[in-house]
Amino acid sequence: MHRLLDNRNVLGVLFLLPAGLLLVLFLTYPLGLGTWLGFTDVKIGRAGEFVGFENFRYLAGDAVAQLSLFNTFFYTVVASVHKFALGLWLAVLLNEHLPFKAFLRAIVLLPFIVPTALSAIAFWWIYDAQFSVISWTLQRMGLIDTYIDFLGDPWMARFSTIAANVWRGVPFIAICLLAGLQTISPSLYEAAALDGASGWQRFRHVTLPLLTPIIAVVMTFSVLFTFTDFQLIWALTRGGPVNATHLMATLSFQRAISGGALGEGAALATAMVPFLMAAILFSYFGLQRRAWQQGGSDR
Repeated sequence: MHRLLDNRNVLGVLFLLPAGLLLVLFLTYPLGLGTWLGFTDVKIGRAGEFVGFENFRYLAGDAVAQLSLFNTFFYTVVASVHKFALGLWLAVLLNEHLPFKAFLRAIVLLPFIVPTALSAIAFWWIYDAQFSVISWTLQRMGLIDTYIDFLGDPWMARFSTIAANVWRGVPFIAICLLAGLQTISPSLYEAAALDGASGWQRFRHVTLPLLTPIIAVVMTFSVLFTFTDFQLIWALTRGGPVNATHLMATLSFQRAISGGALGEGAALATAMVPFLMAAILFSYFGLQRRAWQQGGSDR
């Protein structure tokens, strides 16, 4: 027994066992069960039978499911691009020698700390058709004549939910990229400045190459969180108006829980897995490139 405990491999397995059991219980089992339910016609209160790919074939021809797929990609791409741009800008700004820098960093984190439900309620009031502070301000400035129906028009609702998601997600990206910026040696910037590099050239040829591995990891998490976003959309619009803001996650919940079609909802959730795996694999193989790791060319 003592010899086994002295073995580093055995000891490592023993330490990892509790975490592994938790992952199996709360992650692997639900994922496996959900995948299995996607191949059945089970409904709430009624045991189902195995139907193969019937649910997936139905969803492939379902107009609402197709719209939710479009909404999910549109929501993810637009929100992720804006979060990255604003997050990188904030990170570079906070990396400078600013007064009250510690206080500003704490303020930047606030949108990420606030619970999603509270953020959604705040934006729900901001976007209110009758009491919107945005519409009130724009009307007082003489820019609009009537209040904007932020959540009543399909495209306006899409952009409004994206704005709320960007507001919540920018702090996470900014703080992570800021941590990466602080690992870059100042001597590299000094050498580039001595060579006559401009600010943009230093950013392009020094900052970005050394920051790329962190960008890959951070943006992978951002894409995953955005693609599977549920709380913000459900609290703000519940998929409306006219299913214009339904993501695959919200539609899956609506079909499975509200509608009782557990098999159909599980199939819709299972259909998200290939897209999520593609994002993870893209980041993984990208991180293996020596160009990203070393700022040079692959060899």
